[in-house]
Formats: sequence, structure tokens, C-alpha cells
Amino acid sequence: MDVEKVFHMKGGLGDTSYFKNSSIQKSVGEKMKEITLEAIEETYYALRPQSVGIADLGCSTGFNSLLYTKMIVEAVERASRAIEQASPEFRLCLNDLPTNDFNTIFQALPNFYEELKKKATINPKILLLVAAYPGNFYGRLFPEKSLHFVFSLSSLHWLSRIPRGIFDKVGRSLNKNSIYITEKSPPQVCEAYAKQFEEDFAVFLDARSEEVVTGGRMVLVMTARNRSDYFSGDSTFLWELLYQSFLTLVHKGRIEEERVESYDVHYYEPCKQEIQDIVTKQGSFKLDRLEILEKDVILSVSGVAIAKTVRAVQESMISLHFGEGILDELFDEYGKLMEIEKATKKIKVIDIALVLRKL
Repeated sequence: MDVEKVFHMKGGLGDTSYFKNSSIQKSVGEKMKEITLEAIEETYYALRPQSVGIADLGCSTGFNSLLYTKMIVEAVERASRAIEQASPEFRLCLNDLPTNDFNTIFQALPNFYEELKKKATINPKILLLVAAYPGNFYGRLFPEKSLHFVFSLSSLHWLSRIPRGIFDKVGRSLNKNSIYITEKSPPQVCEAYAKQFEEDFAVFLDARSEEVVTGGRMVLVMTARNRSDYFSGDSTFLWELLYQSFLTLVHKGRIEEERVESYDVHYYEPCKQEIQDIVTKQGSFKLDRLEILEKDVILSVSGVAIAKTVRAVQESMISLHFGEGILDELFDEYGKLMEIEKATKKIKVIDIALVLRKL
């Protein structure tokens, strides 16, 4: 499966779209507000650029990216007034894979510009230039030394591919009875996922080292685990419930078990030490800040809402592998299992937040 050609959040404005089912991702951005404001202010005071290059890597669709951009622009405007500097222009680079629904973001821009200029503290003549950069962020995307601030929220846990090492010599998955790492996964499966993340994140840092100016910063957030061992039940339960939902359809005769056993996700939850080691080894960025963020998605969101969120993220991959016909039934089962999970467990999803400064 060619991830770059297939994977995308569910586009449009419908009931199962990412636009209507990304409140959990939005909450990550809200938790990052203090960290982001500090990072962008430090960047602006240090560099004082007349044209601020900003990039959202993994922008997806909907309003989350624009809301985050608004916060950044307002912070720079306040900083420029504090030092009696003329307001800079802003260049916003929206990046996601080519199959992403960029149009939903573009259609929101007129209202976004109006809201931005309504703020009493914002220069009414502010210039914000927006462009889309379709492509894989595991590689070069932007001109050399063109960016001052990069952010990526809930994207870097997605790998560039399903790790090769989880398959045997004839292409069968070694990760039986699961679609992601579990306690039953063979060691070589866990190691293959870890190796793929290490390769991908190093490539990501290499590419950004060419594009970010010296002193520029990146704020990155990804789902992670808080233990060094590969298996963590903190958020892997989301994948375990999806696997159980597939099995329910197998028992109903709706899909074949062999199809389920050949489905694996291109996803990985790193731990703190893995990230630190990769950043240090790559050498282009200084790790200014690393924080563990916890969010309780069980108490605050219904099982049906979580099922819709997972569907908005995974629908493109599932549709290709199993066909679109099972989606409603699959995620109906998922929502039921999630309600049971909510009633019996309190599970927190872990994120790791990084602030990296270009050396």
C-alpha cells in the first residue's frame, strides 16, 4: 500500500468528515498554547524578520490550522509593537499529502481574514499570504532558509510507510491478532516499527534543517508512550478496539479473517528517550523544551464521537483494503466497544511536545 498516494483525513463537510470530527486534535493545540506563544515570541525577538515564514506540516482540513495560525500571528503582532517594530508580513505554508482536502481550508480563508483584522490589536493592513505545499514532509518541501517557525500537531506519529520488517519472506504480516503493537507482538515487529520511526524522523529533521533559518524554531506534537518498553496501553487501546471491531465483522461473515490479518497501520508511538536520541544524533537542532502532555479522551468525549474521529483518520486506508461497504457497520461496532471501554477504564492518551531551535 503506497501511503503517500492513499492516506488522508476524510475531506468535505459531512457528518464523518475530519472537519466535524477533529475536536480531540483541536484540544492538543489548545494545550500547546503557552509553549507555542513562548517559542514564537522568542523567535521573533531574536530574528526580527520583515517577512515571517510559517509552515504547518500535516495541516489536514478544517479550521484547526487556521486557528493555530491566528494565535501565532497575534503573538508576533504584539511582539512587534512591544519593540516598536513595523508589523511584518506573514507567509503561511500549508502542507499535507497530495490527497488532502485543501479546498475546505481555502474556502474558510475569507472569513478567517475578516476575523483576524477585527481584532483591535491587529494591524488592519496585515499581509498574510497563504499557499499549499502538497507533498510528504519526510523530504524537502520549501525553499532553503525560508521558514522561521514550523508547527506540526498530531502528525509525526504517522510513518512514511508500513515497516518492511513486520512481514515474512512471502509478504505475510508477522503481527498476528493485531493491527499495531501489542503485548503479543513478536520482538522483530516492535523493532521494525521503532526503526521506521527513527529513519523517518531523522529524514524529517534533515529536510527541515535546510528550510529553517538559523535561530528558527519548530513546535512538534506527536502521540507517544510514557514508558521505554514498546507496548503501552495508554492509547494503543484505540487500535485494539479497531481490531476487535474487524473481528466482529469476520464473525458476521462480512469480511474474511485473512484480510484483517493482512491489515497493519503506519503508525508509531515513540518514547521520550527515542526522540532525544534522534535529535542529538541528527545534530541540526537544539532541543529547547520537551514536555509530556496527557489528555483524558474517555471522560470528555462519547464513544460514538471517538469512533467518528478514528473513522475520519482511518477511512481512506480501510476503504482501500476492505472496501467502503463495511465502514458504517465497522464504526458502529467500534462506538459500542468504546462505550464499554469508557465504563470500565480510565485511560489517558499521551502526547510529547517538542520545541526545537535551528543551530
